[in-house]
Amino acid sequence: MKPGRIVLLVLGTLFALLGLGLLAGAGFTGWANYQQRDGRYFTTPSERYTADSYALTSPRLDIMTDARPGIDPAVIPGSVMLRGSTADSARQIFIGIAPQADVAKYLTDVRHAELTEVRFSPFRAEYRDVSGTKPPARPADQTFWTASATGAGSQELKWDLRPGNWAVVIMNADASSPVSVDLRGGARSDLLWPVFLGLLIGGIVLLAVGVPLIVAGAAGLGRGGPPQGPGQQPHPGAPYASAASTGQPYSGASPPPGSYVYPARLSGYLDPHLSRWLWLVKWFLAIPHYIVLFFLWFAFVVTTIVAGFAILFTGRYPRSLFNFNVGVIRWSWRVAFYSYAAIGTDQYPPFTLARTGYPADFDVDYPEKLSHGLVLVKSWLLAIPHLLIVGVLTGTTRVWGGREGYWDDGRWIQQNAGISLIGLLVIIAGVILLFTGQYWRGLFDLLMGLNRWIYRVITYVALMRDEYPPFHLDMGPTDPGDPQPLAPAGPPAPPAYGQTAPAAGPPQQGQAAQPPGFYGIGGPSASVPPELHEGRGGPDSPPPPGPGNGPGAGPPPDPRQGSGPPRP
Repeated sequence: MKPGRIVLLVLGTLFALLGLGLLAGAGFTGWANYQQRDGRYFTTPSERYTADSYALTSPRLDIMTDARPGIDPAVIPGSVMLRGSTADSARQIFIGIAPQADVAKYLTDVRHAELTEVRFSPFRAEYRDVSGTKPPARPADQTFWTASATGAGSQELKWDLRPGNWAVVIMNADASSPVSVDLRGGARSDLLWPVFLGLLIGGIVLLAVGVPLIVAGAAGLGRGGPPQGPGQQPHPGAPYASAASTGQPYSGASPPPGSYVYPARLSGYLDPHLSRWLWLVKWFLAIPHYIVLFFLWFAFVVTTIVAGFAILFTGRYPRSLFNFNVGVIRWSWRVAFYSYAAIGTDQYPPFTLARTGYPADFDVDYPEKLSHGLVLVKSWLLAIPHLLIVGVLTGTTRVWGGREGYWDDGRWIQQNAGISLIGLLVIIAGVILLFTGQYWRGLFDLLMGLNRWIYRVITYVALMRDEYPPFHLDMGPTDPGDPQPLAPAGPPAPPAYGQTAPAAGPPQQGQAAQPPGFYGIGGPSASVPPELHEGRGGPDSPPPPGPGNGPGAGPPPDPRQGSGPPRP
């Protein structure tokens, strides 16, 4: 991959992410400013506050106590509102705001409670008791209050913010004890509108810079060559026919009965000698890939949106963006096959968008023409049935608790229970591998079918094809759209990654017996060059000279027999 294009992609992603963050902040600020129209306040729920003392006070409120150049200390664009009433209708309430020093002097040696913390979901108020021995004077008779409200029933106090140290005092109007009031607080700010404009303009500017950088970087990375088209040989994990194709998505033989040829092809060939324990840490080893894929998938979303507009007006998917997006999905599938979706190989995935000799591969046939209208409804409307199925395959179980089980402090508790279906099957395969050293054949084929379904849906949702994905589970390592094996003219070809040849009789001397239904016994296939097992080969790499390769060579060695001594 070209370093310059990668830098463009990374910078564009960072700019776009920051721009989206600013736009999200602008959206929230704009909504908050809209809610303040007609002089309204953001208010808390009305809750009961009770103190077995003469007064209930707030902590010290410090408002712009440090003078700043260019700011008028007498004007702060905001106000607060307090509305409350006594719990006992026979009493009157007093609400006052005053300088903190005057409040402290007024309540000297008066028993009162200072509100230290309030939680609203669920409601919980915590107080700090201040001891005292004398009763206070009537609060309404004092002259130091900056704003106050007193009387029977519900009383409301509004106060424009001013710099200084302030305190709120709530008492019974007759200065009696205890204090029990139903109180609601509110606030509004005149700064929301300018903040909204600043965030909106900043977000648009950053997006205007980031999106072109992403598209330029993705297009540059996608110009390396078109994706492998129909009739070309995929990964050499099986004895495929020659690639002299007539333009069909497979050559030499028809696809397996009951299969469906879709223009998005996913394959994965099981490593025949998987480590028993490495799958436990592959998720950790793949962290560098997750970081790279975060940037790639963000760019994928941006380029898909850009391609959608191109399809809408031209009916064509830009070829360079198509190659890039296919490469991103291919990269993701290699990492998934290695770590969490199949644990099918111990070979570390390569850091590349291109096709390699890696045992997991993905490709999509480039469409010469796409529907102008379908692009508007494919991703969200037509794909809904498939998205529901994919959600079942990849999502976790959610449990909503009720009063009988999960009602806690007045809140509904949502819990995630279990793991996804694919995750569960992978864990089962890993546990079997850990204790037996073998990979259950049917389980691997099922995982491949489930992943193949998911990646076909991704292809359709990403606007790459107009063909609707089939409701069909094509299991096994080889995609029905890949070239199919031809009947060999000579000795039978050895199996692909992890596949076992049918037994022709009892094991010969020096061969290990193969339990039916399992992969993982023996060494790698003789038909696969050793460099492919190390991720260095390619689809057209010739096998190295040696036994079983070249003129006059005898029949290939049994794939179930490793390079070392026979296994018991």
